[in-house]
Amino acid sequence: MTTRTSRDAALPPAALQHLLANGDAPRLLDVRTPGEFRTSHIPGAHNVPLSILREHVADLRTHLDGGVVLVCRSGSRAAQAQEALAGAGLADLSVLDGGMLAWEAAGAPVERGEARWDLERQVRLVAGSVVLATGVAGLFLPGVHLIGTAIGAGLTFAALSNTCAMGMLLSRLPYNRGSRTDVRTVIASLRGRS
Repeated sequence: MTTRTSRDAALPPAALQHLLANGDAPRLLDVRTPGEFRTSHIPGAHNVPLSILREHVADLRTHLDGGVVLVCRSGSRAAQAQEALAGAGLADLSVLDGGMLAWEAAGAPVERGEARWDLERQVRLVAGSVVLATGVAGLFLPGVHLIGTAIGAGLTFAALSNTCAMGMLLSRLPYNRGSRTDVRTVIASLRGRS
């Protein structure tokens, strides 16, 4: 696999399928929540939630060699993971272009489990519900609508900074956590002892 050090290194689904089919498989790190990972993932991928990756980047870096392809729903969280790993000195990093959405659209193989809402859908539900509730409550209680305005400002900041505080908070809920959120379990998986 070609060494990639650019933060913009994106690997199209067809190229990744080709690498996997020819035995030149890079290490696949899926940085979504364990709940999202259990719903669907690329066969052979390791679930390393973005929060775990960020907190333990130095520990994880010592267990990563060769090519690494980072995967998430659409590519945003994988790009953040790529930045963190590159900052720790790891080279040969790529992001699956378009994430799982593009992978599935290409008809590539997917392992499926129990269906769950992805994190982005959960953010839309919570943000929309808060805005709707405070908008209605604002008809009766002056000033309550400003909570919805604050949520809108937060979502705008999230888009501009490519981060999402609400998503980070939601990822910590039991619905999104699972048995693979422990860094020791993640490292054991990377070593091949899942």
